[in-house]
Amino acid sequence: MIEKLKSVFSLPGFRLILIILVPILILGACQPKNKTTTSTEKAKESVLPPPNGDYFQDITKYSGIDFIRTIGDEHLSNLVESDGGGAAFLDYDQDGYLDIYVSNGNYNKTLSRNQEHPAKKDSENHLFRNIHNGTFQDVTQKAKVGDRGYGMGVTVGDFDNNGYPDIYVSNYGPNVLYKNNGNGTYTDVTKRAGVAGNDCSVGAVWLDYDNDGYLDLYVGNYIKFDPKYNYYYAPDGFPGPMAYDGTPDILYHNRGDGTFEDVTKAMHVYNKDGRAMGVGAADYDNDGYVDIFVSNDHMINYLYHNNQGKIFDERGTASGVGFNQVGEATISMSVDFADYNNDGLMDLFVSDNAYCSLHRNEGNGVFSEMSYKAGIAVACGQFVGWASSFLDYDNDGDLDLFKVNGELKHLYGQEDQLFENEGNGKFIDVSTQRGAYFEDEHVGRGACFGDYDNDGDIDAYIVNLEEPGVLLRNNKGNQNNWITLSLIGETSNRDGVGARISINSEGKKQYAQKKSSSGYLSTNDPRVHFGLGKNNIVDTIEVIWPSGIVQKLENIKANQVLTIKESEAKTP
Repeated sequence: MIEKLKSVFSLPGFRLILIILVPILILGACQPKNKTTTSTEKAKESVLPPPNGDYFQDITKYSGIDFIRTIGDEHLSNLVESDGGGAAFLDYDQDGYLDIYVSNGNYNKTLSRNQEHPAKKDSENHLFRNIHNGTFQDVTQKAKVGDRGYGMGVTVGDFDNNGYPDIYVSNYGPNVLYKNNGNGTYTDVTKRAGVAGNDCSVGAVWLDYDNDGYLDLYVGNYIKFDPKYNYYYAPDGFPGPMAYDGTPDILYHNRGDGTFEDVTKAMHVYNKDGRAMGVGAADYDNDGYVDIFVSNDHMINYLYHNNQGKIFDERGTASGVGFNQVGEATISMSVDFADYNNDGLMDLFVSDNAYCSLHRNEGNGVFSEMSYKAGIAVACGQFVGWASSFLDYDNDGDLDLFKVNGELKHLYGQEDQLFENEGNGKFIDVSTQRGAYFEDEHVGRGACFGDYDNDGDIDAYIVNLEEPGVLLRNNKGNQNNWITLSLIGETSNRDGVGARISINSEGKKQYAQKKSSSGYLSTNDPRVHFGLGKNNIVDTIEVIWPSGIVQKLENIKANQVLTIKESEAKTP
């Protein structure tokens, strides 16, 4: 037997095989064992591009965010599809970094003309988790928030005061309330909470209108869409909003036990023929109670003044914010409250399909429309404005304005705009000077703004129709100093929504209020951000909580995220 084996090994062919195989086997043995690379590991290995010299740099393709807002149809064929959707910056797992939730159009048999388009039927909303290196991981399935309704607005608030942000999704059809379980997952509690509605809901906002420590919910409803109605001017593409009946908005009061009560009529905010788009809330007269503004499509805008949490009265016309500068009811889209001139009063910006409206608060319940005088109107006039938010993009201590644009009834792109506050009541369009991104055309809709990478300046995520959303990284804002405040209410609602904040740094005062929704169908960074210029100390910070508690802090170092707890306020 041994002799036979020797004869085999001595064959020339076998020797050749050994010469080839042995090095391969040795090399294979020296290599590490194969292992499956998880999506998390791949994301952690991702490398973001270095700053390219622009203020705002598009880093979407490196970010791990893979999302296209679909209209759920082959072609844009009606107003509801055109309205698009929003996004939210939120820290859903409370790890100190902002995550992103986005709503999707999804397929809807009433809206979608093309009934045989499977790619449009498989879409859903998405949650992207920030993994602390500038990139994101899709955790939609794990978190259980992949709603497949026809998504519109996203508003975030801790309605049960458990320390974790909940998500309310406005839909065409039943809305959805996701309760955060505090373990990385959500539970759909819509039915129990009683906040589904059954209309075409667009914008919504959390607010504690009666200061009882629980967040209430105002939901803006749009039109009663009739798919059979087809009388319209052909170049328009489809009928406009006045071709359909409007629908009343809804105000839900939080009972504090996980359920809500419809108090729309009882609180006098019932208007049967509204056509809401964006919805915002702030205390515009500094009386300690949060008021509500509703941007309506093609009709008067509403300003509901809050009378000590007992009832609202509508003051849109009386206050001067019901119409634009020439008395027209425009196609109003987004709304954002902020104090752009640092006088301690909340001003108001409303984007539309024309010149937009910058309403300056005069302090006596009346606003002056300033868009032309401020240098905004002419630059806005050639675009259709959707999401718009105030933000101090360069941290110089005054609020600038970012405006997202896109054609109204066609999937035609437009450039977005950035208006810089010159500090004298004037704004200047600096878009083309702040990055190559502003030369690109997109069909923009919702957008959220916040410091997603915790480097001290405000970044942006923008939702576009039928094309990828865009993550813009701010590369230069942190060349100036800043401070960001994270509020934790205890007697007040947990988020501190409605808190009024003022800071003083080397004689310069700034004012802000803690809000939930901002802009168009979206929610910005829940933290409150201030630019400080070259100042490295904040002399004083004052917080007036919704409970009425006044809290003061002194000599605070710049360039930090400062947590302020209501319970730590010193009693006089």
